[in-house]
Amino acid sequence: MSAMFRSIRPLCATVNLARNPTVAALMSDTSKPVDTTFLEIPTYNVDKPQTLDTRKARLHYQSRKRGMLENGLLLSTFAKKYLDGFNEEQTIMYDRLINSPSNDWDIFYWMIEKQPTPKEFDNEIMSMLKKHAKNEDRASLRQPDLF
Repeated sequence: MSAMFRSIRPLCATVNLARNPTVAALMSDTSKPVDTTFLEIPTYNVDKPQTLDTRKARLHYQSRKRGMLENGLLLSTFAKKYLDGFNEEQTIMYDRLINSPSNDWDIFYWMIEKQPTPKEFDNEIMSMLKKHAKNEDRASLRQPDLF
């Protein structure tokens, strides 16, 4: 078993990743090295029923606390500017956009148009994000204060 997987085994138990069939299979077979290159961590369940205000409050937080600083900056300023004005459908689109892909770099590359946006995420919210990421006004961006 690889040293890297031995070190994440306690983490898997702590955050209950063993429910994921891929992780469970990896944890059960300790006789061979494990390649964790393409191991996906389960993402937030965006279809969980929530009130609109609760969903927006969660999205404000999740927009700020990303896996990479660039997305934290772009998404938190975007959420501060637009999220409170979104209707329920737009809010769900934004929720799916930031919580469905398992890799923050994908979201970043779609926003800056370095990679094409997949059809399921190519919607009005992504168009607004792309425009926001261009920062045509050349405004100085900083993460908004926490509530």
